[in-house]
Amino acid sequence: MADKTVNHFMFIKLNETFWGLSPQERGAFFPAFSQELQQGGGCSNFYQVSPMMAEADFLLWSAIPVENEKDEADFFQRLARTVNSRRPLLQPVVDLWGYTRPSVYARGPSTQEIEPLAEQRQTYLVLYPFVKTIEWYLLSKDSRQGMMNEHIRVGHQYPEIKQLLLYSFGVQDQEFVVVYETESLYRFSELVNELRGSDVRVYTQRDTPVYTGIWRSPQALAELFGGQE
Repeated sequence: MADKTVNHFMFIKLNETFWGLSPQERGAFFPAFSQELQQGGGCSNFYQVSPMMAEADFLLWSAIPVENEKDEADFFQRLARTVNSRRPLLQPVVDLWGYTRPSVYARGPSTQEIEPLAEQRQTYLVLYPFVKTIEWYLLSKDSRQGMMNEHIRVGHQYPEIKQLLLYSFGVQDQEFVVVYETESLYRFSELVNELRGSDVRVYTQRDTPVYTGIWRSPQALAELFGGQE
């Protein structure tokens, strides 16, 4: 994994103008959109979120390595240019983003850690904004570490579920964006249910709304939203 990456999640609603296009025109939209995004460098992935989410049709996950101070500015400029050129057809409805950095509670990299720039993605993606209470930060480091050890232990019982923790301090309303990849939503639901009983749960201020997506290639989205004449 790159030492530091910025990850941006944009939930997008397709406008009525899009639905007024022919099936061929709608089908051509996603491959062209994907190709332009890839020209900007980094990594981009699409996810189907409708009908699991009424407010948006699909999710765009973009990630780039960060090496210089202007990398974020260049990334957001490229992304805005690509999206804004298609604004007659689409409307961004939710944006979440943050940085990767080493966890202060883990001893080193985990085999359950998501690689944002990987070429292959798992079927399901779950993410949500996360905020801890003020009381959490007033605890001693040893107290926080003890509770996180239990949290990590439970997570290790589900080795097939991968996690990415993004830090959003100072750049968005939430403190973190928590991201999971899995091949089984049922197993993921079991993990979340078990974590509800951990001591650290007391110090959660907000961990909603929860967003769920299904990875789709641009060609698959073209078929899904293009339809047939």
